[in-house]
Amino acid sequence: MTQANIPNITPSISISRDDALNLLLASIAIEELGLGHVINAEAEKIQYAVGTLPGLTIPATISDLLAVDTSVKSTMQELIKKEMLLQSKLENILAAPSLTGPTGVTGATGPAGGPVGPTGATGATGPSGAIGATGVTGPSGAIGATGATGPSGATGATGATGPSGATGATGATGPSGATGATGATGPSGATGATGATGPSGATGATGATGPSGATGATGATGPLITANNASISNIGMVVTVASGANVPLISNDVINGTAITHTPGSTDIMLAPNQTYYISYQADVSVGTGAGQLAFDLNGILVPGSGSSFSGAGSLPANAQFSVSAGAVINTGAGPNVLTLNNLSTESKTINGATVQVVKLA
Repeated sequence: MTQANIPNITPSISISRDDALNLLLASIAIEELGLGHVINAEAEKIQYAVGTLPGLTIPATISDLLAVDTSVKSTMQELIKKEMLLQSKLENILAAPSLTGPTGVTGATGPAGGPVGPTGATGATGPSGAIGATGVTGPSGAIGATGATGPSGATGATGATGPSGATGATGATGPSGATGATGATGPSGATGATGATGPSGATGATGATGPSGATGATGATGPLITANNASISNIGMVVTVASGANVPLISNDVINGTAITHTPGSTDIMLAPNQTYYISYQADVSVGTGAGQLAFDLNGILVPGSGSSFSGAGSLPANAQFSVSAGAVINTGAGPNVLTLNNLSTESKTINGATVQVVKLA
């Protein structure tokens, strides 16, 4: 087997090793600038979600906040990977050794000057002999070219500060405890008798002050509603779910409190009895050959308002995906309460990166 030939490149490109290193450093700087623009775009997403984007007139919903949170987290993960690749590229360029050119050859020494004139006779000093002409100075040897100085390593750009997470909603203030009954007013002291009229009549003694009433009991403290919340997902994973089957959830990203529990890999999210919750989901679902729908079930019963339908048959390829989401407020019953995300489609669907959010409201 013969080796492949390298083709001729016309016109020829002639750059030094230092030029090549400088071009690589410039390419890294341009890529960093592009990443900075992407990070700025993610920051504007968050400004929209929290209502600080100039010109925004329609406030974001909880579903919008959750969708923005998922989108920003996914984008930042990809940016971090790119930053690590650029760091490795920069370190390799800065580690390249500097090469110094050889010292030039020393030029030949020029010939000596002309002969010294004769000395005059003794007595009167004869005229001094003419000074011989100065010999021509030999040409200086050509100075060898100085080797190119290796480039100074560029200081790595400081990574942009990640956006601050959106502030969670403030829980409603619990009702104030009932004010205790005011204690009965003690009886007034008897008025002292008026002294007999004299030059300066004596004032009667002041009556004793009645006892203060007992302080009423302090009212009960209102419940802390933000202590129970959860985010459970399949971020970065693709699962195929049969028609009518529940979506398995692999990762417990956040679970706070004891009113929400889930075993990683299970389809079931367990909720406390006689409570009120806000539930929502977001997922990318394959179109397949026809229409489809995702929705929540509570104890096997469809949760009204939690369905998200989609259809792309005849206009999109079978491997196309829809991004679907929905949310609802539910009340749990007295017994065990099982929340599931169900594929109501008439065929199996491929689901990518499903995320379920649960917040106990009361």
